[in-house]
Amino acid sequence: MTLMEDSRSGVAPLIEEVARREGLDPEWVRRGVAAGRIVIPHNPVHAPEPCGIGEGLSVKVNVNLGSSRDIDSLDEELEKLRVALRHGAHAVMDLSTGGDVDGFRRAVIKESPVMVGTVPIYQTGLSAARRGAVVDMDEDDIFNGIEAHARDGVDFMTVHCGITKESVEWLKRSDRLTGVVSRGGSFLTAWILHNEEENPLYGQFDYLLEMAREHEFTLSLGDGFRPGSIADSTDPAQVSELMILGELVKRSRAAGVQCMVEGPGHVPLHMVESNVRMQKSLCHDAPFYVLGPLVTDIAPGYDHIVGAIGGALAAQAGADFLCYLTPAEHLCLPTVDDVREGVVASMIAAHVGDIAHGRGGDRDQLMSRARADLDWETMYSLAVDGEKARRYRARGATKEDEGCSMCGDVCAIRILKDYLKN
Repeated sequence: MTLMEDSRSGVAPLIEEVARREGLDPEWVRRGVAAGRIVIPHNPVHAPEPCGIGEGLSVKVNVNLGSSRDIDSLDEELEKLRVALRHGAHAVMDLSTGGDVDGFRRAVIKESPVMVGTVPIYQTGLSAARRGAVVDMDEDDIFNGIEAHARDGVDFMTVHCGITKESVEWLKRSDRLTGVVSRGGSFLTAWILHNEEENPLYGQFDYLLEMAREHEFTLSLGDGFRPGSIADSTDPAQVSELMILGELVKRSRAAGVQCMVEGPGHVPLHMVESNVRMQKSLCHDAPFYVLGPLVTDIAPGYDHIVGAIGGALAAQAGADFLCYLTPAEHLCLPTVDDVREGVVASMIAAHVGDIAHGRGGDRDQLMSRARADLDWETMYSLAVDGEKARRYRARGATKEDEGCSMCGDVCAIRILKDYLKN
């Protein structure tokens, strides 16, 4: 039986551990898993630390790793993994497209104590493209790729099942500025248009469910028609795909397969909340996994900030899982430092969302007390990036032992403390 099926008859050990980590009643978490409003991605081959995503839980953060054709250093990708873990990432996705793709994936799974996700169609499509063309891949190629990732221990997989002949028609009738920006989405759209056949991931969805049951991986129903610019947000192509994904959520739950739904990329700030609410409604409260969202298109080099703004608002509105962005988004493969900046920004956004739901505020209170006491070591220990905070204070050396170089000998906190003593 799958974890979802187990949860319908009692509290499984994985559920108990997630409840303990979240500080929640195991029975409450059990009901969430049984209903599909909470997922615990956990392929037994990998057996990562149990982590829940969904309704009533803390907001989680994913970090993307992976090689490209131009940069394929395994050592660098594993260092990115270590940096992500050090700053609290709850999941990583290996999106490798260059070098030894299978070797990269297996190394990440081996080294990662947290859940690992992939997008199998990347490898399948690129293999076909390098043999001839993306549109030459067939159903066996697609499903064999998914099975290979499952056997390696991948805990959750992005599968673009909502791109269908019907939704492609909506795309063709649209006046999008940026077309299809999802790599997997573009592969399958081109395949449908060239072959004039239904997307195998939709047409053979029952077979995909059988594979997910056998290998116990979670489906992450991908947003292949996510908007690539704020002008394209919430258009018929995006919404038509989302409606199809809502249908597939119900089929997944009936089969005892855990699933979550991926959300839009570029969304203007005033439409973030409505996008989250629309997904929750159309997809029956399935856990919502968002990229960003990016709330403006004009900030290359600073998209980690743009994504953190959108991510915080999405988390407040009910998004459950944030996919980080780095300063390199839209520009190049991120460096280790880019990953550090990206994961910290998203961890801040997730924490802000948690506070809005009454979770995690005790850490802020402890930080405030430490500031009031000028207790720098405690402040560093509570900071999202204590190492950077320590470096910045050291950079501004001051003669005042307690204060910092911003105020020096006129530190507001110290002055008031001195007078309150008298």
